[in-house]
Amino acid sequence: MAQTISARCCVVGGGPAGLMAGFLLARAGVETIVLEKHADFLRDFRGDTIHPSTLQLMFELGLLDAFLKLPHRKAFQLSAWLGNRKFVVADFRRLPTLCKFVAFMPQWDFLDFIAGEAKKLPNFRLLMKTAAEGLLEEDGRVAGLRARGPEGEIEIRADLTIAADGRTSLMRESAGLAVENLGAPMDVLWLELRREADDPEESFGRVAPGRMVAMIERGAYWQIGYVIAKGGAQALRSRSIDEFRDAIADCVPFLADRVEDLRDWEDVNLLSVQVNRLKDWSRPGLLCIGDAAHAMSPIGGVGINLAIQDAVATANLLAEPLAAGTLRDADVGAVQKRREFPARVTQRMQLFIQNRMIRSVLAADAPFEPPLALRLLDVFPALRQLPARLIGLGVRPEHINSSRG
Repeated sequence: MAQTISARCCVVGGGPAGLMAGFLLARAGVETIVLEKHADFLRDFRGDTIHPSTLQLMFELGLLDAFLKLPHRKAFQLSAWLGNRKFVVADFRRLPTLCKFVAFMPQWDFLDFIAGEAKKLPNFRLLMKTAAEGLLEEDGRVAGLRARGPEGEIEIRADLTIAADGRTSLMRESAGLAVENLGAPMDVLWLELRREADDPEESFGRVAPGRMVAMIERGAYWQIGYVIAKGGAQALRSRSIDEFRDAIADCVPFLADRVEDLRDWEDVNLLSVQVNRLKDWSRPGLLCIGDAAHAMSPIGGVGINLAIQDAVATANLLAEPLAAGTLRDADVGAVQKRREFPARVTQRMQLFIQNRMIRSVLAADAPFEPPLALRLLDVFPALRQLPARLIGLGVRPEHINSSRG
C-alpha cells in the first residue's frame, strides 16, 4: 500500500526553478515538499551561469557572502571572436546591481547551496531518489501526485503541485497541457578539454565559417559547446572522431595540442536544443514554471535565470494564500500573467539570433563580414549596456517580496 503524505505545496524537480521555489515558499511559512528523482545534483553540462539578477537575489536573501565562497569564475564581459578579431558583446560593469559580473559556477554547487539553506527551514522537505509518476485528480482539479521513492510508492496530497521538471516535463504531459514548439536550427555538442596556464582567462565564443564554439573557463579545463545544425549529430558521429578534433582545432587554434584528449565519441555529449512554451501554464491545482513552461535556447545562458525569476514570482504571488489555505485558481494564473511576457520577449530575441545569425554561420563555407550588430557594438561601446541588461538582468527582474514566515 502506498504511503500517503501531505503538504500545502509539492514541487516536482530539484533544478533551479524547483529548489528555489521550494526554498522561498518554505521560508515564507508554506509547508513544502520538493521531489528530485536523482540521488544528487551532480550532472554535467547543465546551465552554469549565475547572472547578476540571481546574485542580487542572493543579496536580498542575506546569502551573498556565503554564496560567493563557493568555487566560481567571474566574467565582467562576454566576448566573441570572429577569426582573429575580438568583439565585446556585453559589459556588465555598469549594471545597477551589487554584483556586476556573471558567475560561472557548476550548477550542482548552486543547487547544493540552495538545498542546504532550505533544509534549515522547518516547513521544507526534500525527497531525493523520488520520481513523480502521475498526477492525482479529484473533481477536475489536481490534488497532488503519485511518486516512487526508495521505500516504494508514495501518494502526496497538496493544495498546489508545481511542475518544475524541465523541458521534457512528465507532469506537464500528465496534465495534458499543449506545448507550442518554436523551433531551433541547432544542437550543441558538449565536451571538456584541459586548460593550460597560458590560455586566455575569460569565457568567450569563437565563430568561423560553418562553425561556432562557446568556451567556459573552468580553471583546470574548458567546458566547450560546439554548435551544429539541428539533427546533425548522428551523421557527425558516423564519421571519425579525428574529423571532429580537426574541426575544433581549426576554430580554436590554441586547443590543437590537446584535442587528442577526446578519445572517442563517448567523450562528447549531445544537447538537443528546444525552444517552446505552454499556452496555459496552469490547471486548477497545478502550475508549470521554468523549462516546463518555456524551454529556452542556450543563447545568452539565460534559461537558469529565467527559471529562478519564475520561482521568485511564484513565491511572491502565492506564498500568502498557500500558507493561509485560501489559494484560488486566479492566484495561480497570476504567475503566468507576471512571467509570460519576459519569457516571450526573451524567446523572440533568441529566435532572431538563431534564425538570422546562427543559421547563416552554420551554412557558410567562406569567410564573411561581422554582422552589423557586432560592428556597432565595436564602434559604440556604450551600446554594450543593452545586451548586458538583457543577459544580466532580463526583461522583468524579480525581487524577494515573500516575507519570512
